[in-house]
Amino acid sequence: MGKVKNTKTELKAQRDALKRYRRYLPTLQLKKQQLQMEIRGVDQRVAEKKAEEETARGMLADWVKLYSDPLDYLAWLQVESIEVEPGNIAGVAVRTLKEIRFRRTPPDLWATPVWLDEGLATLETLFRLRIERRLLEETLRLLAEELRTTSQRVNLFEKVKIPECAENIRRIRIFLGDENTSAVVRSKIAKGKSVKKAAAEIAAVTEGTAA
Repeated sequence: MGKVKNTKTELKAQRDALKRYRRYLPTLQLKKQQLQMEIRGVDQRVAEKKAEEETARGMLADWVKLYSDPLDYLAWLQVESIEVEPGNIAGVAVRTLKEIRFRRTPPDLWATPVWLDEGLATLETLFRLRIERRLLEETLRLLAEELRTTSQRVNLFEKVKIPECAENIRRIRIFLGDENTSAVVRSKIAKGKSVKKAAAEIAAVTEGTAA
């Protein structure tokens, strides 16, 4: 920050800045609290998705154990497209899952286990859960970045800008007060000198007249 001038104009600028910082600070603090709350919620949802994934993987593994030969699920099921839609959380642009389209290849009923259809349905669920979790993790990262930026601004206002403006205002007011006092003193001194000079002139004129 540049050197602060000890002028009335600068005093007004500092007061305006202080008022602006104090007005914005509660909004930033509220946003910080909201982001912290949203992060906790999203973090909880990520944990829930991970638990659901583990359950789905466990079901799939149990079915695979029933079949003697390894199964290549991707031969019958592939993700065709993933559609996401924009969202907004606490002013942060995020993405949420809208739809997943799968492409299924009908299995040979004579060469595959009877539970394959149910296994493919579970695999679809697993794919969906994984994509939802990754989008939630992306949301978590974006919210964390916004929280970090907002926290920095809150600290900047609380610990730097507001104290700095308050101190500048105090110093300028002291300087202007001293200047005003000095001006008054100088004025009195000048007035006193003028009075003495006038008195001396009057005395001189009086003496000349008397002579």
